[in-house]
Amino acid sequence: MKKFAVIAFGMFLFALPTKAQTLESQYGLDSAQTILNASLYTEYWKQKNYEEALPTWRYVFLNAPAFQLNTYIRGEDIIEYMIQKTKKKEYVDTLMMIFDRRLQYMKSKSREGYVLGKKGMAQIRFSNGDVTMLKAGFDNLMRSYELEGEQTPAQLVHATFDVGCNLVKQNQLSKEEFVDLYMKLSAFADQRLASGAKGCDNFAVCKSALDAIFFDSGFADCNTLAELLTKRYEANQDSLPVLKDISSILKRRECTDLPLFAVVAEKIYQKEPSAEAAYGLAMMFFSKQDFAKFEQYLKEAIDKCDDPKAKADYNYKLAQVNLSKKNYQQARRYALEALKTNPNLGSAYITIGLAYAVSSNDYEGDEFDKRTVFWAAVDKFVKAKQVDPSVAATANEYIERYSPHFPTKDEAFFRSITAGKNVKVGGWINETTTARFRD
Repeated sequence: MKKFAVIAFGMFLFALPTKAQTLESQYGLDSAQTILNASLYTEYWKQKNYEEALPTWRYVFLNAPAFQLNTYIRGEDIIEYMIQKTKKKEYVDTLMMIFDRRLQYMKSKSREGYVLGKKGMAQIRFSNGDVTMLKAGFDNLMRSYELEGEQTPAQLVHATFDVGCNLVKQNQLSKEEFVDLYMKLSAFADQRLASGAKGCDNFAVCKSALDAIFFDSGFADCNTLAELLTKRYEANQDSLPVLKDISSILKRRECTDLPLFAVVAEKIYQKEPSAEAAYGLAMMFFSKQDFAKFEQYLKEAIDKCDDPKAKADYNYKLAQVNLSKKNYQQARRYALEALKTNPNLGSAYITIGLAYAVSSNDYEGDEFDKRTVFWAAVDKFVKAKQVDPSVAATANEYIERYSPHFPTKDEAFFRSITAGKNVKVGGWINETTTARFRD
């Protein structure tokens, strides 16, 4: 009935007098035909009958391009359906024309950056291996990003970098341009994530995707980064943001033993002696095995740091270094400091457990007393996997390694200690644990 009503409406329009119009006028070359065809294709579009909608939509699109925004919005649905059905390039060309004409005839009702973003995404989706089209899509996405600014969605940022990775592998982007792109988009994702604005959580997933693409690209090994980032450093030695970007990438790739990292770390510290800069210097001295300077700058980083998780990481690194130097009490001290600001840092509990276990021979008392230290050590490994499932495999490995060192029931019998009884492990450990036995 709707179809008959539309046809009847069209017959009525044909009976009306019309006057000559231009293509650029709102109703195009023939107002009656424009209204009739718009009504017809709209009904088909509502029914998702896109193939039937095509002829009447095409009339409006070609003969009344300034008629209404819906011509372009609904036209995308119709033409994308036809692309999927026919696989014909002509329909891909028509889709591109939709975006171009929308910007031409609906400029006051369309954000240029938004439309270019849609066009770029479509070019990438339907490029079918055409490198020229892929590059054009990338250029449109970049232009969209520049125009949209903070309104740029996470999906577009992800797609831009993904196609950028594709292009660098086809020699359509240089390695330098690819690294610059990563630094730019990664910083943008961080900024949006930290903003707390609506939808910013999407940038957490986006940031992970950017990192994964970059680090799996084959262009992010330390030697390649040293070559590419040295050129960037030499051209921007006085730019603090660029220096921080370089430092951040090298830290993420664990390339802190590169000479470039040392140079950049010192430059940053000179310009801004912040917690992050102090940490950069600390890692530089660590790579040089200068542990005194490492601890000096890492403690400075801790004192200046306002980020709880970063502070926990800094303290944890101090704990690890002291453990390797057999400063077991200091190792526990810094691990406990790390847990104050990040209670779920399972690796800190593992460090304490190892400090106990490897120091057991130094514990005062006889062989039985020394074995009770392993109870306290295993307690920490168990706690580690409780608070942080990501370290469970490591924790279980240490539990299996040190549980066989528990006292036996026979050894405990002569001290009136039974399974489940609370036992005090003294000395610097000074903890109460639970008795259990290896047999």
